[in-house]
Amino acid sequence: MTTDIRFPIGLLFSILGVVITAFGLFTRGSEIYRHSLNININLYTGACLIVFGVFMLVMALRGQKKDKAKPQ
Repeated sequence: MTTDIRFPIGLLFSILGVVITAFGLFTRGSEIYRHSLNININLYTGACLIVFGVFMLVMALRGQKKDKAKPQ
């Protein structure tokens, strides 16, 4: 059985995405977004990281299922 690099990468991006999204939610309407045209970049970036992380986790789980289905 080989180690799939997609699983730790997906986990890392998912956790980081949750942290950044939470920060974006807690700082909604704050003055720190004045320089970025009042766009809550933390919220959007965190959401994108969560989507990518979940995608990597799904791909890792699909790879594990294919490995189990292969005759050895």
